[in-house]
Amino acid sequence: MKPFEVIEPAQARVPILLSVPHCGTAFPDELKSDYKQGLIQAPDDTDWFVHRLYDFAPAMGITMIHAVYSRWVIDLNRDPQSKPLYSDGRIITGLCPTTTFFGKSIYNDERTEVSVEDIKYRVEKYYNPYHEKLNALLQSLKQEFGVVLLWDCHSIRQQVPTIHKEKFPDLILGDADGTSASPGLIETAIKNLESGGYSFQHNYPFKGGYITRHYGQPSENQHALQLEMSKVNYMDDGEMVYDKGRAEKMQHVLQHTLGELIDRL
Repeated sequence: MKPFEVIEPAQARVPILLSVPHCGTAFPDELKSDYKQGLIQAPDDTDWFVHRLYDFAPAMGITMIHAVYSRWVIDLNRDPQSKPLYSDGRIITGLCPTTTFFGKSIYNDERTEVSVEDIKYRVEKYYNPYHEKLNALLQSLKQEFGVVLLWDCHSIRQQVPTIHKEKFPDLILGDADGTSASPGLIETAIKNLESGGYSFQHNYPFKGGYITRHYGQPSENQHALQLEMSKVNYMDDGEMVYDKGRAEKMQHVLQHTLGELIDRL
């Protein structure tokens, strides 16, 4: 099984690529027995249903790539050398996590780290193929249009005290402190996200992960933005079940925002 799926546009494509690196829930047969079986039936820290939330995108000409395997196998939005993204005291799960965001061990043997050899194997088998395909899609779009925007799609529980003591706002746009995209694209995204009636923050408490920081190269006409959102905006209050009514309301804002970004590009 490939570690990613690509959803092609349903009409003439536009210069936007959606990446959903944390929606995967599968575990490779070769690793599955290492994990606590009760936990991997519904792996916490999953960005549940985010690829479903953006299912309107192909009709807009937008290409999407999303993960198949759980981030507990390997986190596609972490630096491949495990360089930390933040240094403010929050919990930071690694390239190959050993705990949940709440610090609960996910392995049967309670390991506190994954071996160097195992990490190298997972990078080659599960991490690199996703990034190689993501980069190939970006280059193809940039070759066709001369410019491309990578929109990295995420969600999180409304409250994760190990990361941020207060509840998260509904929407958080990250652009690596203004370095991953042009000012015009950032301004367009902010203006439209703020117009939807949701609480909004910019670069706090998330400024974009490895994908945004690595692929965002505005000087090369390659832009990247990360949108984080609280799961209650499209799931039930227990953050377990997809809520069609809430999702449709959020989809309206996302669709409008991406439409304006297409025009801007």
